[in-house]
Amino acid sequence: MTDPTNQFDLTDDQREIQELARRFTADRITPNAAEWDEKHIFPRNVIKEAAELGFAAIYVSEESGGINLGRLEAALIMEAMAYGCPSTSAFISIHNMASWMMDAFGSQTVKDKYLPSLVTMDRLASYCLTEPSSGSDASALKTRAVKDGDDWIVNGSKQFISGAGENEVYVVMVRTGEEGPKGISCLVIEKDMPGVSFGANERKLGWHSQPTRQVTFQDVRVPGENLVGELGQGFRIAMTGLDGGRLNIGACSLGGAQRCLDEAIRYTKDRQQFGKPIADFQNTQFTLADMATELEAARMLLYAAATKVTANAPDKTRFAAMAKRLATDTGSAVVDRALQLHGGYGYLMDYPIERFWRDLRVHSILEGTNQVMRMIVGRDLVRG
Repeated sequence: MTDPTNQFDLTDDQREIQELARRFTADRITPNAAEWDEKHIFPRNVIKEAAELGFAAIYVSEESGGINLGRLEAALIMEAMAYGCPSTSAFISIHNMASWMMDAFGSQTVKDKYLPSLVTMDRLASYCLTEPSSGSDASALKTRAVKDGDDWIVNGSKQFISGAGENEVYVVMVRTGEEGPKGISCLVIEKDMPGVSFGANERKLGWHSQPTRQVTFQDVRVPGENLVGELGQGFRIAMTGLDGGRLNIGACSLGGAQRCLDEAIRYTKDRQQFGKPIADFQNTQFTLADMATELEAARMLLYAAATKVTANAPDKTRFAAMAKRLATDTGSAVVDRALQLHGGYGYLMDYPIERFWRDLRVHSILEGTNQVMRMIVGRDLVRG
């Protein structure tokens, strides 16, 4: 008989994976993250080291060179790495999402062509859905691919693309047919294909350790074999990928918020005011208690949603949306209170809190805004 007190515990294997990611973060990410942020350094060498642990292909099949783990294990890895740097962890999540799309939906030709170098991170991959005029309404995208013999000719642009200009491979949603979601397909486009160009690196509030640019396609000739999935299947592929992406970005918020809670506990125990540590004041303890409780609740929902996505449960999309909304809102709220507990020092770059405050703010926007998450959940509830 199963011990009921252990039903929500991680397995030994999951704890081992979590510990591996934590050690990697402590050794290679946390000591360098402040410099990456301040100097806008893209740490490609450290990101590539993550591939040696299998973290470039977490849920890619073993046949394609991945480690074939579930979405809960992926969330544990992202959460652990975000403890050091949410921006870097989120970048690795995006690469994983692009690689998984090729493995899950691509032909053997696509897999053979791209996955070996993506699994090792000799090449890095971006996910391209958002456009200058279509963000939340992703099915209104305008980037068009027209058949020319065996090839596709692609014209259009994508906005807010993580890794743009640095990454070699782009998984791009394009319009190949009618308006709306049924006319969208998925193509793999390479950085050095003639007609691919990039805008200036965006000047962002946070996420300074990764480049973000616009990608423009001008008469780009893409081989027909680079189609991922069937014609017209692109929107479904994009949305399926976002279920996992939302879990990962939620996990990045949890990891960053946990770091800030730990920093706040340490700081309030050391900081003296009115003759005693501010951790001794009941108001401080109540604030810390709420931060820890809310963080734990968000974590439990995210882990539950991750198991549903792995199992392909009927309500997986609703749970992924609920978990993403709660984890990212909670993460930002926890970090904000951690900054307040630090007082004026929390506003200084000498302490890590302000970096996490900036990095986590965008998590309520990307992978679908938290308003769209509410739409997804509400629509699913009323439709039964």
